[in-house]
Order: sequence, then structure tokens, then C-alpha cells
Amino acid sequence: MSGKAMIGKRSRMTRAVRRWLLGVIGLSLAALTTLILIGIGNARSTPVMRETTLHLAGLPSSSRSLKIALLADIHLGNRGMTPERLGEIISEVNTSQPDLILLAGDFVTGHDASGAADRAAGLTAPFARLRAPLGVLAVLGNHDHWTAPDAVRAALAEAGVTVLENQAVRRGPFAIVGIGDRFSGHDDAPSSLAAAHSIGGVPIVLTHSPDIAPDLPASQPLVLAGHTHCGQVVLPWIGPLVMYAPSDHWRQLYNPRYRCGIVRDGARTTVVTAGVGSGTFPLRLGALPDWWLITLEP
Repeated sequence: MSGKAMIGKRSRMTRAVRRWLLGVIGLSLAALTTLILIGIGNARSTPVMRETTLHLAGLPSSSRSLKIALLADIHLGNRGMTPERLGEIISEVNTSQPDLILLAGDFVTGHDASGAADRAAGLTAPFARLRAPLGVLAVLGNHDHWTAPDAVRAALAEAGVTVLENQAVRRGPFAIVGIGDRFSGHDDAPSSLAAAHSIGGVPIVLTHSPDIAPDLPASQPLVLAGHTHCGQVVLPWIGPLVMYAPSDHWRQLYNPRYRCGIVRDGARTTVVTAGVGSGTFPLRLGALPDWWLITLEP
């Protein structure tokens, strides 16, 4: 084969390889774009209402079944959560007619105080519409503490929501134990449990991060939490991609055992909601937004 023929063959091969590489890159970009669009759509979708019935030790046998709605991780302020969408979610919760509504923190998005007070002000009108005979109670999450905790508390209080910070209150047969967020270092379980003991009732722990669950005494039969977003971006065969916080020196966000759903440790049950918002990035894959309607029976 002549030199010119060899050069021509190599040139054709080079062009073929280039076309193949460009095709692979194009398909990869198209697939990535499709996944991002699906993820954005998921983040803005109507949250799934998940239901379960639990038998709670200590409830009097004469007690009727009671329904608790658990919501978390609203993250008002990013493109995935607007006041309008939040209002639609609250209408869905009210339609389920819960006896008690518990809110497990992260009401606003952000990592510092910039603009957070304005975002917090948007909580009052929608949350004022929540309806439950035994009331609406809340704890703060790490984003609330990082941004404008006083503004979040004030907005919720104006909406008629009772905010607990290492405190306990009696609601019907329950002592709602509001333990501060462990991830941001605001938890004080001993004080919270002591307050619950003093008022009596069947204890239900409400907290933001579920990581506190294994450190609680066995006398606490039920823990309700959020924070994990159920992984937020969970890929087949790979699992959750969002496991560490780059804004917090890459600290692990949560114990993988408590990533999502119902977790049982002996006599204790922990329920972890995926949350209705989506944190800093309005993107969800393999972890749809949700809230829980929990029926408690003796």
C-alpha cells in the first residue's frame, strides 16, 4: 500500500473515531439533560402520601385510633418550593383529616442569614391553614439554625404552630418530645425526656435528624424525623449520591440505616420522611418527595 493510501486510511479512521466520540458525548449529554429535567420535575411534583398503621405501646386499650401527619424539609426559598406549591401540599394534608400534625424542621433553604428572614415570612400564611384537633407542633432543622431561627420561630408562631426546642408538651394521650436538631448540634435529649416524664403520656419523639434514634432509651417507642430527603438523588446499583455536606467540611449527612421510611430497632420504630421540598438543589431522582399519615393504635 502506498504512503498516500496509508495516510488516507488513517485519516478515515481518525474521522470515524472522532464521529464515534462525538456521538458518545452527544448521547451522554442528552441522557444527562433528560435526567436533570426528570429530577427537576420530581422535585416540583405533588408529594406522595405514605400511610402506615403502628401499634404504640402504652396507649390505653380504650383509646381510639389517632392519625398523625408528619411533614419535613419544606425548604421554602428555592425553585422547588414556592408558597403556591406549599399551599397545595397543606390542602392535601388537611384533606386527610389528621388528629395531630408534626413538622420535623428545615422550613427554609440556605446556609446563612442572607435573605432568610424574608423567606421565613412566607411560612405564616400557608401554615396558618393547617387544621388538626390536637394542634400543629414543630422542631427546627439545621437549615433553620444556619439561617434565621428566630424569624422561622416567629413566622410559625404567628401561624399558630407550637415550636419545641428540647421541650415536651401534652397532646391528648401523647407527650410530644421535641428534641433539637442533632446535625447542627442543638439536641438535648436528657432535658427533653425529663420534660416528657414530668407531664406523663405516651412519648413520641419529634426531631429533625434521625441519627439521634439509637441513642435514645428503649422507653421511647416512636421517633419521627426528616433531614435525609431519602437520599434525594438515588441511582440504581449505586445508591444515594448526596451523603456528605460540602458546606460543612464534607461531614456525613446521616446514618445510612436511617435514610428512609420505617426503621425498627427492637421495640422502637423510627419513621423518616423524604420531605416535601428539595434542599439547596431542586432535583430529585429515585427519592420522590413525600409526607406520612401515621395511624396509631393501642
